[in-house]
Amino acid sequence: MGRDKCAMPEVLSVEVVFALPAVQALVVVDVEVGTTAADAIKQSGLQARFPEHDLDKLPIGVWGQRVDRSYRVKDGDRVEIYRELQLDPREARRRLAQAGRTMGQTLDEE
Repeated sequence: MGRDKCAMPEVLSVEVVFALPAVQALVVVDVEVGTTAADAIKQSGLQARFPEHDLDKLPIGVWGQRVDRSYRVKDGDRVEIYRELQLDPREARRRLAQAGRTMGQTLDEE
């Protein structure tokens, strides 16, 4: 019998990413169909690399869209772990404007 071209793969390849200002981590994990985003994060091992951050409590998304941890990942998904902002973007722009600078302006452009 021929293989059904529409059949879902039994093993999915998923990226899990977490970034800090000075370091970024991207881990590719192979997971089974039905795996949740939370399970993919656990399998990535990123919590051990960033023990100072409780990754279980941070918001997550897939390709820039917020999702619940129970989201069932799909082949090729990129599970993103979002860290809490240290400063609200509106406040950052306000502070820069007060200093006569703009977002994206480097110090040598002053």
